[in-house]
Amino acid sequence: MTNQQKLIEIAQVFLKLGLFAFGGPAAHIAMMEEEIVRKRKWMDHSHFLDLMGATNLIPGPNSTEMTMHCGYVRGGVKGLFVAGFCFIFPAVVLTLLLAYFYVQFGQIPEVEPFIEGIKPAVLAIILGAVFKLGKKALKNWQLGGIGALVIMASYLGVNEVTALLSAGLFGGLFFYGMNQAKSNTHRSILPFLPLSISVPMVSKTLVTSSNIFWIFLKVGAVLYGSGYLLFAYLKGELVEPGYMQMNELIDAIAVGQFTPGPVLSTATFIGYQLGGFGGAIAATLGIFLPSFLFVWMLNPLVARLRKSTFLGFFLDSVNVAAVAIMVFVLAEMTLETITNWQNGVVAILGLLCVFGPKKISSVWIVLGGSILGFFLSLF
Repeated sequence: MTNQQKLIEIAQVFLKLGLFAFGGPAAHIAMMEEEIVRKRKWMDHSHFLDLMGATNLIPGPNSTEMTMHCGYVRGGVKGLFVAGFCFIFPAVVLTLLLAYFYVQFGQIPEVEPFIEGIKPAVLAIILGAVFKLGKKALKNWQLGGIGALVIMASYLGVNEVTALLSAGLFGGLFFYGMNQAKSNTHRSILPFLPLSISVPMVSKTLVTSSNIFWIFLKVGAVLYGSGYLLFAYLKGELVEPGYMQMNELIDAIAVGQFTPGPVLSTATFIGYQLGGFGGAIAATLGIFLPSFLFVWMLNPLVARLRKSTFLGFFLDSVNVAAVAIMVFVLAEMTLETITNWQNGVVAILGLLCVFGPKKISSVWIVLGGSILGFFLSLF
């Protein structure tokens, strides 16, 4: 297959995911695992886990950065940009359309009945990915213990980045010490290079497209964890200076929640509110640009990190911690989602589709859950 054919394939895969990837980062990664690892075999589960663990340690939306990693593996630097753009594009277009309705008419079209059925269907997809990735990540019982500690830490409210780093350092030192006790051979430990971006201070006297760009570039450069933390960042950047009202920000976050693709498409909605079409483009470019740069720098290092004895153990520990966090997120989502018998029915049927004898694409599970959820909501 030529490089151009690979780029076309990358575009097709991530446009499809961009259109149907509902449910947040955990669901997006679950759908990627199915498309990239199981179905197309662009990489094995071990490398997918390494990329997932490394992605959790850098700023930016995790699932969007995973699309870029997958594109890089398949098509190099061009593949990185094609994958990221195609995954983001459908959400940006849909969010821009909803922003237009919101600004013109003060409300957005009613789509909640269709979204309601997607949520329980997504639970089954996430559980399927946790099961497959967990089998690969749990290489020994000690890693299982680290995973259990991370779940406990998440329950106690420990920040997910802190939990991942702590698990990586603890596991790396523990297993490295065990390895050194068995062998006197040493391998180099590659240093971590801190990444930082300096952005100019934004004048709070006028919201121009340039100002909007810098606001969202700053947020995109320091946003750790999932896109759901975006609310806290934007409250300080936009509501407190008086650029927008709290209810407007809540509406914008809601749009990001029920549109497919990355939650950070919220930026497009807010940019349109603040500065029309130009503001929407500026906000979108600002919030996603750091992710492209971070992944471009990080991806070539992952294989080198794996070759280092200590950092190999560090990655193993971070990988199992990342799966543990997915387990905790899945538990939280289940408690929030299965609140009536209709959602329970959709979730059970989703599980049958995921774990049944005949594998069904996650795209069809999402579509089926949406339609079934709508009809069940009539009763």
